[in-house]
Amino acid sequence: MLSLVLWIVTALAAFAAMEGWAAFLHGKVWHRALWSVHRSHHTKRRGLFERNDALSFLHAPIATGLILYGCVGVPGPLREAAFGFGLGMTAFGVAYVLVHDGLVHRRLPVSGLARIPYLARVRDAHRVHHSTGGPPYGLFLGPLVVARRAAAGGARAARTGDAVGTTGAESDIHVGNA
Repeated sequence: MLSLVLWIVTALAAFAAMEGWAAFLHGKVWHRALWSVHRSHHTKRRGLFERNDALSFLHAPIATGLILYGCVGVPGPLREAAFGFGLGMTAFGVAYVLVHDGLVHRRLPVSGLARIPYLARVRDAHRVHHSTGGPPYGLFLGPLVVARRAAAGGARAARTGDAVGTTGAESDIHVGNA
């Protein structure tokens, strides 16, 4: 029973941590050092895959290793925590693929997910990223970032007379195909 509790707690912690890690990687690495690969995600896709898809596989070996250690490692809390953390990473990866690739970019037949109001807001927030090239860089907390930026922009617009949400930057993002 204690193992199950530890698995659940560490899986939830890993899932939550992965959102922050994904936002960091997306904003600081994909949009900078690995832009030559990630750029394919911000242009019209030709064919079933894009170069950016390769970035999706970076965390799978880590999650797999944690799960395997959780199955065959030295018994104890570290083994149980590793198993839970690997499960949380895997759950985040599956959720990310379903929502990001499926719902947002229509690469999987999961449009029914938009009936869940928060997931519709996640989709819309990610489309803000594609239209501006800026935040939100995360996925599941994107609606919170957009709301916070809109509130800050509204206060700024009230002081300066600027229109809320204008960036001056247009892009060639093709949301349905990116």
